[in-house]
Amino acid sequence: MADDLIRYDVLVQDALRGVVRKVMREVAEGGLPGDHHFYIAFDTTAPGVRMSSRLRQQHPEEMTVVLQHQFWDLAVSEHGFEVGLSFGGVPERLLVPFAAVKGFFDPSVQFGLQFDPATASQPAADGPAAPAAAPPAGVSPLPKAGVPAPSPSGEKPSTPPSEGAAEDKPKEGAEVVSLDAFRKKP
Repeated sequence: MADDLIRYDVLVQDALRGVVRKVMREVAEGGLPGDHHFYIAFDTTAPGVRMSSRLRQQHPEEMTVVLQHQFWDLAVSEHGFEVGLSFGGVPERLLVPFAAVKGFFDPSVQFGLQFDPATASQPAADGPAAPAAAPPAGVSPLPKAGVPAPSPSGEKPSTPPSEGAAEDKPKEGAEVVSLDAFRKKP
């Protein structure tokens, strides 16, 4: 099999991150339409992620925030988004580069995207990256993206999430959830 010097995997991941960027810009300008709301998982160790040391201690590797009812000052740039959320009653400001986003899910329409952090915006000037593991014969190396299945139990959360918060002690309507509940099981 020939080496993928074009890096289609990176191009597709960047294009799908563009979908997230476009949707977030529309929400920043006009608010959330209808019942739409978003679960956004991101790598807290990724370059450019800005969050308080308190949140970083609680979420040393990954964090999922919910943009639904109680968020403010959503600002979207070409490279990321910044948003105000309350965690345990404490207002916080998060800055998340799109390259750090690992998952995006809108449960109102069962639409989701899952990103491979290894392919996040690798500039071509760096030269070709190490090739990814070869897929099984007959399977094309597409990124992880698509519509995740609802949770295996089919249950919905007992209380609707209204904003991002700490996993272990949701307070004042805030909750951090894992996107694993929405992923298809092998």
